[in-house]
Amino acid sequence: MTSSIRVIPVWRRLMIFLSIVGPGIITANADNDVGGILTYSQAGAQFGYGLLWLLIPVTIALIVTQEMCARMGAVTGKGLADLIRENFGVKVTFWVLVMFVVCDLGNTATEFAGVASVAPIFAGFGNLNPIAVKIAMVVGAAVFVYTMVTRGNYKVVERIFFVFCSIYLTYVVSAVLVHPDWNAVAKATFMPHLSASKDYVLMIIAVIGTTISPWMQFYIQAAVVDKGVREENYSDSRVDVVAGAIITDVIAFFIIIACAATIYIHNLHVPAAHQIAVNDASDVAVALQPLAGKFASLLFALGLLNAAVFTASILPLSTAYYVCEAFGFERGVDHRFGEARVFYGLYLGLIAIGAGVVIIPNAPLLAIIFYSQVLNGALLPVVLVLMLLLINNRRIMGSWTNGRVFNAIAWLTVAVVVVLTVISTVQLMLPGSGS
Repeated sequence: MTSSIRVIPVWRRLMIFLSIVGPGIITANADNDVGGILTYSQAGAQFGYGLLWLLIPVTIALIVTQEMCARMGAVTGKGLADLIRENFGVKVTFWVLVMFVVCDLGNTATEFAGVASVAPIFAGFGNLNPIAVKIAMVVGAAVFVYTMVTRGNYKVVERIFFVFCSIYLTYVVSAVLVHPDWNAVAKATFMPHLSASKDYVLMIIAVIGTTISPWMQFYIQAAVVDKGVREENYSDSRVDVVAGAIITDVIAFFIIIACAATIYIHNLHVPAAHQIAVNDASDVAVALQPLAGKFASLLFALGLLNAAVFTASILPLSTAYYVCEAFGFERGVDHRFGEARVFYGLYLGLIAIGAGVVIIPNAPLLAIIFYSQVLNGALLPVVLVLMLLLINNRRIMGSWTNGRVFNAIAWLTVAVVVVLTVISTVQLMLPGSGS
């Protein structure tokens, strides 16, 4: 008796993969937001190539956390907020989501602040009024973000998000244009040079904290469910998640290189009074112009604008998804406004408030950023622990629970994140600590 094994043609296998890919790459790249770019820029400007090694373990941690959420979405067909409500109760869900909405509102305002910060750079290239350009860019970004998401279906929105992802390659070009010492880059990447200094430890905490954000876990699981990924095609989704984590940290790698090869090197050879300080991500674009040329500076500014608009699209969308999901409201960009009024209303509200705060004179942007960071730090360990309890519940996941090795890696990731988050939060609240 003979048996035949069905062989799927390569072209069809490729089409299946392309139909699944998206949530992992988009979610991970959106995490390279204004705050992330600032953190990576500061790492390169302050320590040169010294922290490149950190991106390897951070990438592994990002893969672990994102993969668990994508797997839960594919197996259960439910979002993370939905599973938390069903298994831990409405009260826990309510308070977690209240803090998340406040936190995400602050983060959304931060992204629009990123749009405002690059306005003077673009105004300078055209000899325009910086204040007028700032208002026009922030309002224009808000209108573009809302219109783009609400006027298209999921496939259209996803394709636009892929375009945003591709623009991150400007950072790769910027790093190449500054002509770094590639031998030194390779050595720093694979031969860590550790330091016990306070600034070095704080920068390690900042890099880890900016790479793994709480909102990402809710968004990727909602995106996997919205895309219709199921158990039988989850292997392709796992590739998407791994690729996304690697791509986003490769971009971070080149941001560090660009600042290390210019600002760090420059500061080593000039008096302290003439050193370049990086207090804002737009400072990097300004600093690159005399050190690496106008083209490198413009590319960095373009990448920053792209990151701000991209994450300003994703963050409030993520918030609208998990709030509606948790409390049973219709959600998803495939619905019309009349079918999902709460979903679109919440999305519009977050964008309008986030953009509106930025263009108000003397708005307390630093306070908004500060408290959103504190809330992020407080929520991340909670979310990670809830995720692990859910994914190891056989009643929910069946045979798709974590194995022993994967559980060991996952709980180690949680332990490290918890310890570093506590340290980071304490440092933020101590008087005289850095932002």
